[in-house]
Amino acid sequence: MKILLTGVSGLLGINFAQEMMGSHEIVGIHRGKLADTPFKVLKHDLLDPFALEPILDATRPEWVVNCAALADLEACEADPELSKRMNTDLPRRLARVCKSRDIRFVHISTDAVFDGAKDGFYTEDDEPSPPGVYSRTKLEGEAAVLLEDPAAIVARVNFYGWSLGGRRSLAEFFFNNLTNHKSMSGFTDVIFCPMLVNDTVRLLVKMMERSLGGLYHLVGPQAMSKYQFGVEIARRFSLKEGEITPKSVSFSGLVAKRSNNLWLSTRKLSTALGEDLPDFSTGLQEFYTQFQQGYPQKIRSYQ
Repeated sequence: MKILLTGVSGLLGINFAQEMMGSHEIVGIHRGKLADTPFKVLKHDLLDPFALEPILDATRPEWVVNCAALADLEACEADPELSKRMNTDLPRRLARVCKSRDIRFVHISTDAVFDGAKDGFYTEDDEPSPPGVYSRTKLEGEAAVLLEDPAAIVARVNFYGWSLGGRRSLAEFFFNNLTNHKSMSGFTDVIFCPMLVNDTVRLLVKMMERSLGGLYHLVGPQAMSKYQFGVEIARRFSLKEGEITPKSVSFSGLVAKRSNNLWLSTRKLSTALGEDLPDFSTGLQEFYTQFQQGYPQKIRSYQ
């Protein structure tokens, strides 16, 4: 397949390209600085209303995977208009332009569309209630995409992994602080379902190969607190878990409201693919093995 990736310099985009460049033709779109990548990259500002059609006509991909987003919750609260342009308007335009050219489309959304008030897990049939600007604009992006192209894939995700700058994922936050013996906090009352980004990529491609469409939860099958996640990182890397202080998100001082419960059911996707999703321990072991084999340095060399 020929796949066009928007936001290729982000955590998902760079790992998607790295993971799939050997088996698929990858073309990445970015706004920043990428150099010496083993896959083709094009520099464009996708917020330019005249950019999309020429890019698609020149590259002629079979699939477009939209990894571009304004994902910093605090930045979204500070600039709601930019959040809307990136998280709602851009996906709408991408879905529309792809549909008009018979290009299949994948849009990456977020687990944060839920307010966390429900006891137990959320399914795709549960009504979202976004608690902030980021989650609201991402939810509106989902609706816009499926309105423009009901056959598009919309995946709600939560992933961790190694990034270009080494600071984009929660796993890197814990790893960086623990290796430098810096104390940090982990929220005990924020529950989520982390998945190694490489597993996210592989599952996305399986969804594409099977021509799935519609809304799916693509997260890890195991729920845990962010504090427990940090502890698991510490244990796997033989670092001091005692340097992580248990803390409530209520005392975080963060402006953007976070949901306490982001436990998402993955049954719909597991059933569609006919397989169990990779468990947390397997993903964590691969994350550790990547570190041993110099994968983070390889990713960062593209800057």
